[in-house]
Amino acid sequence: MIDATRTQRTYATVDEGDTQVTHTGQVFEKDDYRLVRFLNRPKEVNKNWAITLIDQVPPSPEKDRIVACDGGGGPLGHPKVYINLDKPGNHACGYCGLRFYKENHH
Repeated sequence: MIDATRTQRTYATVDEGDTQVTHTGQVFEKDDYRLVRFLNRPKEVNKNWAITLIDQVPPSPEKDRIVACDGGGGPLGHPKVYINLDKPGNHACGYCGLRFYKENHH
């Protein structure tokens, strides 16, 4: 029989224990066994989250209606995707987040 009054959470809030939130939103409660790896050293969290870094790259103006994005190509890139720029505004690549917009030639 399962006890419905008892629930287990995967993550804690910052007030309950772990004070550094990772890019995935992960924090641990004070008595969580996973905190044992941080007993004799501080928890190191990289503050340069990819979503923040990609937001610093300005959108690329393009003359064509359709652009291809491969994330830089080669082994560090991603599969090539084609992005339609017919509608106004920025259009982001679903893989890497780079943004493109169509320049008006009127």
